[in-house]
Amino acid sequence: QVQLVESGGGLVQSGGSLRLSCTASGFTLDYYAIGWFRQAPGKEREGVSCINSVDGSTYYADSVKGRFTISRDNAKNTVYLQMNSLKPEDTAVYYCAADLTIVLSTTPDDYDYWGQGTQVTVSS
Repeated sequence: QVQLVESGGGLVQSGGSLRLSCTASGFTLDYYAIGWFRQAPGKEREGVSCINSVDGSTYYADSVKGRFTISRDNAKNTVYLQMNSLKPEDTAVYYCAADLTIVLSTTPDDYDYWGQGTQVTVSS
């Protein structure tokens, strides 16, 4: 019953936008730090963004600063990643992850719960 489900991925042209959603079931996200990660074929999984479990502070990888925005809606048990000005190099499978014991981290091993991922493809 512990589950994270990503949605909102798809095919978009360069410069376009997508909003990814990560919804939890089996537990509530209120007290969890949430991270967004991505993994392109042949590459390591990398941290994209994360949001604090208490005060809402955020982190963004340099590659997405100014283009992506992470937010959370505890009432909906959902975290979002708004992705604007998308580039072909943003193409990857995007995963959300949650952890109770951390505050902010972009280290995959720090997260206990993971979704199955959603594909984002940005055409040139």
